[in-house]
Amino acid sequence: MTNESKFEQGLRIRKAVVGEEYVERSFANAGEFGREFQELVTEFCWGANWSREALSRRDRSLLNLVITGTLGRSAEFKLHLEGALRNNGVTVDEVKDTLIHLSVYAGIPAGVEAFRIAGEVVRAFEAEAAEAEAEAVAERFEAEAADVEAETAPA
Repeated sequence: MTNESKFEQGLRIRKAVVGEEYVERSFANAGEFGREFQELVTEFCWGANWSREALSRRDRSLLNLVITGTLGRSAEFKLHLEGALRNNGVTVDEVKDTLIHLSVYAGIPAGVEAFRIAGEVVRAFEAEAAEAEAEAVAERFEAEAADVEAETAPA
């Protein structure tokens, strides 16, 4: 057991899952009126719940997709889908199967909306991954070219 409070633990986990920028923006946009609510969300949802050890963050992400998709909470669904793909090791195929499962048990209309949002998020995620891969290839090419130039330069 650590001395870390549930709020501190929740803040750390929340930033790791949905991104530091999003969390900071949530607190800033909450203002004085909503600050206590953001603190409650951080402590309760993220500190008391996401810090439990029986389920992995990956599993919790998949559960959140089904729950938020079933409830029609589009903004939360999108947020958790982005975190699942970027930070929690969920694959696109796992998302697809999760949303099919949601559709069967929660209804086709919930599945239609979830697939619509997921399609947008997955396209953006795949574009980012392709761009990162292209940058990595370019960096390797530049490094290899520099090595060849160094080897062939007159001494």
